[in-house]
Amino acid sequence: MRFSAAILVAVLAAAGLTAAPRNARSIVAERVTTLTRNSSWTRAAAVPIRFRTFHPQGMVKIGDTFVVSSVDRERSAGHLFKIDMAGKLLADRQLGEGELYHPSGIDYDGHDIWVALSEYRPDSRSIVYRVDPGTLKATEVFRVADHIGAIVHDTDDDTLHGVSWGSRRFYRWPIGQYERVTRTLNPSHYVDYQDCKYAGSHRMLCTGVTELRRTPEATPFRLGGIELVDLRDSRPLHQAPILLWTASGLDMTHNPAWIEPSTAGLRAYFMPEDDASTLYIYDVEAR
Repeated sequence: MRFSAAILVAVLAAAGLTAAPRNARSIVAERVTTLTRNSSWTRAAAVPIRFRTFHPQGMVKIGDTFVVSSVDRERSAGHLFKIDMAGKLLADRQLGEGELYHPSGIDYDGHDIWVALSEYRPDSRSIVYRVDPGTLKATEVFRVADHIGAIVHDTDDDTLHGVSWGSRRFYRWPIGQYERVTRTLNPSHYVDYQDCKYAGSHRMLCTGVTELRRTPEATPFRLGGIELVDLRDSRPLHQAPILLWTASGLDMTHNPAWIEPSTAGLRAYFMPEDDASTLYIYDVEAR
C-alpha cells in the first residue's frame, strides 16, 4: 500500500516532525548534537530475537522491518537477516566469496542498502555491494584493497564513504568513479565505529565502542559512544558516550544500532549481543 503525501505529513506531525521523510536523517543529526553524558535514556522495550544471530554488524530499519548484517565465523558465512518488530526471522540472504564473508555496518539510502564484505582481519580486502531491500539480492559494485567495516551513501553529492577495521582510515568514492578514491586518517580516537549511517548535509552518524584496560591482561571496560562526523574533512562534529549496558555488562553500541526521530527526541534500537540477541529500544529527550 502506498501512502499519499497528505498521510505522510499527518504521520510526521503526529511524531512531532514537520520535515519531509527524506529529512528525518538530518533531524536525527541535529538532535544528536544535544546529547551529553548526562542525557537520560529510558528503555521502551526489550524484544528477544527468535533465531541465532551469530555476530551482528549493521542494522537499518525500513518501515516495520529491520535488515541486519551478521557474520558466522564457524561456517565462514555472512548474512543479511530481515526481521520483524517481534524478533521473527522473515528472510536470510547469505553472503560470501571464499575468505570474504565478514559483512560491514550497513546504510540505507531510501532505495538501496549498502554493505561491504571483507576478510575477517584488518588490512585485508573487500567487495562493496548494493542490496535490494525487498529481495536482499546483492549486486557487486566494486572492490577495495582494505577491510571496510562500515559504509554510507552521501546522497547529497552521490559519494560512498567507508571506514576501515577499527575506523582508523576513511575512504571516499564518487558513485561510478571508484578509481577516484580518496583516503584520509580518522582524527578522532574516541570510539571505534561499528555501524554508520548517512545523516544528511555531508554528515555520517556512527556508533561504536572503546575498550579500556588497566593492564594488557585485565578484563576490559567497554564504553559505548556516538559520533557525528563531517564527511568533507573527516572531523567529528559532536561526540557523546552512551552510558547503557546489558545485564551482563555489554555496552549497547557494541554491535549494530539504528536511531530515528521520536516525539521525545530520539528513539534508538540496539542489538549488542551475539547469537542469542535482544533488540533493546530506548528513548532519549533531544531537542
